[in-house]
Amino acid sequence: MASTDVIHAEPDLQPSRAANAPKGASAGANSRLNYLEPKGDPGLFGPDSMAWRVHANPVALAVGGVAAVILELAEPRVRTGVWEHSIFRTDPLTRMRRTGEATMITTYGPTAAARARIEMVNRMHARVGGKTPEGQAYRASDADILTWVHVTASYGFLNGYVRFVDPGLSLAEQDRYYAESEAVGSGFGAVNLPRSVAEVADFIAEWRGKLAPHAIIGEFLQIVSSTSPIGPVGRLIQPLVLEGALEILPPWARDQLKLPDHPGRRAVGLPALRAMALLSRPGPASTPAQACRRMGLALAR
Repeated sequence: MASTDVIHAEPDLQPSRAANAPKGASAGANSRLNYLEPKGDPGLFGPDSMAWRVHANPVALAVGGVAAVILELAEPRVRTGVWEHSIFRTDPLTRMRRTGEATMITTYGPTAAARARIEMVNRMHARVGGKTPEGQAYRASDADILTWVHVTASYGFLNGYVRFVDPGLSLAEQDRYYAESEAVGSGFGAVNLPRSVAEVADFIAEWRGKLAPHAIIGEFLQIVSSTSPIGPVGRLIQPLVLEGALEILPPWARDQLKLPDHPGRRAVGLPALRAMALLSRPGPASTPAQACRRMGLALAR
């Protein structure tokens, strides 16, 4: 599900994005896409999927997205691609909104719009490449990079949901979430994707040796802790989102990547974050609710 940013949000390339955006997959506000039509179109997942269930909670999605980007920035090629081909440093609000938009389109959008977004991202990936400061060549379309980004995004979203919304989600349901996401990940160019909790754990463990601390991760954490796409209230919540993201990373990540540790903030913040997540249900105007109405369902799952 993700670009060299989380969840396959397209890189911010010039010339104008509008000139490259295909019909039906808006490059601007998420509201431009009509999630109510065509009637009966399930999109790439459908209402019975785990993705529709997991991605409906905005708090868990925010937590999972931050966790995914931390892991992605720990990999040198991904880190260089994000920082050199993204507006995150200069316009983090726009970057966050576009990332959220891409998640909503590929999860809840009608089939044509979701496929158009995937095709647009793939075209943009083909234009992104370079060398890391250490001289390692990369392209955003490299299959192993795309696989790493897809897996870390899936890992973040699912674990954010399990930790803060539904700790009782069964192992079988968690496995199904990963298995169902394979078709979309493959569309983005990911290969040999893990299809279960155990396989994902093994996959991330295999990549552990490629990951290292870096000043850019600290810069990202600073941006995330003080910036929110939902305004002043969101800025108050962002430090909690960051604590939640650090909480769901693999147990070794905090030490290996030299991430901050605030036990006091964690003790107070994580219960508050869970309470907020439990209160964050999709409203009638939300994207998940609109997608459900497209399918003739009264409420989002």
